[in-house]
Parts: sequence; C-alpha cells; structure tokens
Amino acid sequence: MKVFISHAFTEAKLAKRVADSLKEDGFQVWDAAEMLPGENWANNIGKALQEAEAMVVLLTPESLKSFNVGSEISYAIGEENYQGRVIPVIASSLDNLDREHIPWILKKFRMIYVPNLEQDNQQLKEITQALKNVTSSDGLKVN
Repeated sequence: MKVFISHAFTEAKLAKRVADSLKEDGFQVWDAAEMLPGENWANNIGKALQEAEAMVVLLTPESLKSFNVGSEISYAIGEENYQGRVIPVIASSLDNLDREHIPWILKKFRMIYVPNLEQDNQQLKEITQALKNVTSSDGLKVN
C-alpha cells in the first residue's frame, strides 16, 4: 500500500522517522527527500497524492499553519481511494497545539495521540497498526 505523509516542511525529520518505520513494515511511502535538484515539487507531490491509498497527517503547531498540509488534507478527503484511510496523528504536546486550528473534518476522525514520537518507537508502531487495521478491513495488501 502506498502512503502519503502530510506534514509541515519544518517537520521533515519527524516525517522521515515515520516513513522509515512504515517502510520497515512493508508500506510504500513517498519521500520528498528523494527528489533530485531541479525536479518539479508541485508535480511530484500531485502525482504522489494521486497514487497514494492512505494518508498520515502529522498534526503539529507548524503543520496547522501550513497551507500545503491543508490542501493535501482537502484533496485526500475528497478522493475515493482515501476513503477511511486518513489517519490524523497528533505529534505534539496538547499544550503546544491549538486544537481550534485542527481542520474541522479531521475532528470527525479518531486521532492517534503520540506526543513523544521523536523518541518513542512504540508510538511509531501505533501509526503502523492503525494503517494495518484500515487496510485489512478494506482487503488491501500492505506491500
């Protein structure tokens, strides 16, 4: 299964940690870091969004301010291939997160709260398990 991780540009290190964990468990994850200099960023993100079958949204103070993250969420919510496979992940302390800025549509989803994602491997597994749960209920294969 192909997974798109929506995150703020400033959270690239955290997104890579999540991506590496998902890849270890057999998921295919699009990684902006693999783009070559001069490649068209917008075209590559658009293609990755079209090809993905699930989205992990890393909710942090920075991502809640990001126009791109908002656009990616809007795209996924409207696409049939993402139905039931958008996983919102609160990857910040609730004290640091302005919950009023979480997109209203994501508030309808069960969220995963992983405030120590940068250090805690068990919290990474919660994301992997959530993806496995939604894919197995759909009959999709991880790899």
